Amino acid sequence: MSKIWNDLKSNMKDWSNAAVEKAEEVSKVAVAKTEELTRISKVKLSIHQLYRDKNKELSSLGKLVYNHSKEANMSNFTGNAEFFSYVEKIDSINAEILEKENEIDEIKTDASNSEEIEVSSSELVTENPTTKEDKSPEDVEQLSSEKVEKEAQK
Repeated sequence: MSKIWNDLKSNMKDWSNAAVEKAEEVSKVAVAKTEELTRISKVKLSIHQLYRDKNKELSSLGKLVYNHSKEANMSNFTGNAEFFSYVEKIDSINAEILEKENEIDEIKTDASNSEEIEVSSSELVTENPTTKEDKSPEDVEQLSSEKVEKEAQK
């Protein structure tokens, strides 16, 4: 009876350790995902501000065109420095928006690459604890870290 009790206690320790490790993994993934979403949100906020700036410039350009067309009966803006300054501002804002959208794509790519490494390391931890009877926790941890290093090198 005492052997059964000792086996049960040992298995319970293994299971609880596995549960704790899994909880740590889940919390790490949640933190990483939160950081990713925070970075993306900051970039999206700046994109939103750029769109607002672009709309202001477009509105100013429209007012300029309207006023010149109405008051000076001018429909050709060749050589008009003010007109082209608005066009240049709008083009530069469009370029900034494109850069920010590319930055979001990079953030998502970086996050997906780090998730692949985390998933491969979690595969080692989620083994059935009863199959690790002849391995110490240090051995399992060493195997896990070696697997993560191999994945990172790929």
